[in-house]
Amino acid sequence: MGGAIASDVHGKNHHVEGTFCDHVTSLKLVIADKEYICSKKQNADLFYATCGGMGLTGVITEATFKLKPIKSAYINQKVIKAKNLETVLDLFDEYQDITYSVAWIDCLSTGKSLGRSLLMLGEHADKGELKTHKDGLLNMPFDMPSFLLNKYTIQAFNSAYSNKQLSEEVNSIVHYDPFFYPLDVVHNWNRMYGKQGFTQYQFVIPKSAGKEGLTEILESIAESKQGSFLAVLKVFGEGNQNTLSFPMEGYTLALDFKLTDKLFGLLDTLDEIVRKHDGRLYLSKDVRMSEEMFKSGYPQWEEFKKLREEYGADALYNSLQSQRIGL
Repeated sequence: MGGAIASDVHGKNHHVEGTFCDHVTSLKLVIADKEYICSKKQNADLFYATCGGMGLTGVITEATFKLKPIKSAYINQKVIKAKNLETVLDLFDEYQDITYSVAWIDCLSTGKSLGRSLLMLGEHADKGELKTHKDGLLNMPFDMPSFLLNKYTIQAFNSAYSNKQLSEEVNSIVHYDPFFYPLDVVHNWNRMYGKQGFTQYQFVIPKSAGKEGLTEILESIAESKQGSFLAVLKVFGEGNQNTLSFPMEGYTLALDFKLTDKLFGLLDTLDEIVRKHDGRLYLSKDVRMSEEMFKSGYPQWEEFKKLREEYGADALYNSLQSQRIGL
C-alpha cells in the first residue's frame, strides 16, 4: 500500500475513478523521529506531496482508504477490434462511461493500419462466486536468447495477436485475474526479453494532442523497428492535486522495450515528442529520464523540493532517481 501511495498508481478506470490516492482518506508518515497524521485537511501539504512523492517525504507506516463492494470475482468483458489509431480513440470516447477500458496496440503497424488495436472494456459482473485467482501454470525457465527477439518475431507476434479475434466484437465473462493481470499467466515472463532484460517507457499527453502526438510516437517506433510486445493505451480523466502525480486528462501509452544500445536514442526521440505536446513521463516506470525532461513535465517540482527541505526529508530520503532528476 505504501508503494501504491508513493506512486499514486492508476488502473484501467482512471477516467471514471481517478488514482489510488483519490481513495486514500488518511495516512501516517514518519520523518526521522517525528510522526505525522496526514489527510486533505490535516498536514495537507505533506499528504499531497507524499501521494505520488516516490518515497521522498518519509516512511508511510499506516494508510486508510476506501474500497467498493463487488458481488463476483468476474468481469463482463467486451473486446472490440479497431482498425487504426483514429478508430480506437473514437471508441474510447464512445465507451467513456464504462468503468474499465484499455487497448492493446500493434506498435509496428504502419499506413492505414497505424495503431490497430484491441480495445478491452469491463464491468464487474453481478453473478459468479467470489473466487481468488490461482497461480499460473506456465513458466519461462530460462533467459531467451536475445537474437530471437527481433523486429520479425515482434511483428509476427503483433500480427497474430491482432488477428486472434476474428469478429469485430466479442462479449464474454472472465475472471478478474486475466482481465487485470494478463502477463501473470506465465511465471518469469520477463525472461522473454533475454539476459539484458527490458525497460518500460510510459508517458501521458493531453487529450487535445492525443491523435497527433500518438501518431508521431507510433511512427517513430515503427520506423526504428524496435517494437514492443506489450503496448498498452489507456485514457485518463482529470488529474488531482498531488504535487508529483502522473495522470493528466489525456492518453497514456506504456511500452516494453528490450534493452539494447540503440534503444536509448529512440527513447530520447520519444522524449522530444512528449515534451513538444506538453506531456510527462511516469516516475514509477522511469530509469533514464533527464532532469530537464522531469522539470518540464512536473511544474510543481520546486514546491515539492521546498517542502522536503522544510521538513528535513531531503537529508534523509534520497534515491538514484531523485539525484538524477534534481530533487
